[in-house]
Amino acid sequence: MSVGPDPSCLHPLAFSEQVAFLQPLAEGRENVEIGRFAYYDDPDGPEGFFDRCVRYHFPFHGDRLVIGAFCAIGARAQFIMNGANHGMTGLSTYPFAIFGHGWDDGFDFESFFENARGDTVIGPDVWIGTEAMILPGVTIGAGAVIGARAVVGRDVAPYAVVAGNPAREIRQRFTPDIVSRLLAVAWWDWPAERITRALPAIRAGDIEMLETMA
Repeated sequence: MSVGPDPSCLHPLAFSEQVAFLQPLAEGRENVEIGRFAYYDDPDGPEGFFDRCVRYHFPFHGDRLVIGAFCAIGARAQFIMNGANHGMTGLSTYPFAIFGHGWDDGFDFESFFENARGDTVIGPDVWIGTEAMILPGVTIGAGAVIGARAVVGRDVAPYAVVAGNPAREIRQRFTPDIVSRLLAVAWWDWPAERITRALPAIRAGDIEMLETMA
């Protein structure tokens, strides 16, 4: 029995190369963790995800980008990391020191970390719409939906739908009881064979059937 595509395959769709699984693209990259089957869709070439979509992710900052399993990311979504922050303690936010030539004299390197907001964590089964922007240090819960061009500066609850600038919660996809049960089942962690057998329940929204397979 077939149990789904190979998560190590860069282009899982035989009819289109604008979709790529992100795990193969993340190999060898520092401070990046990508779950299986998470994909990026971009007609300009998904291979450029880490160059075009993950911004200001400098290894010396140490902040991590975590994208969970089964995430779907639309074209030109942006993940802004802590390296984008400018110092706010002086009279100017201009980053004089990075240009050197004397402007770095007396600069305290530790000040780079004053405004750090921690890791950016995208939970499993999250759908991020075209040109959405995720700001540094945000955690997005499992099953959430981020609307196209939303600017997300605060944490997003599991299974919430958010949209706008700044992004605000529009609604919850399920009742609190169903959300709790889905988080407990955590089907995205199952072996591919079990997920394949559970697809009828997942597609039908049948949490009771899904729970019997856990």
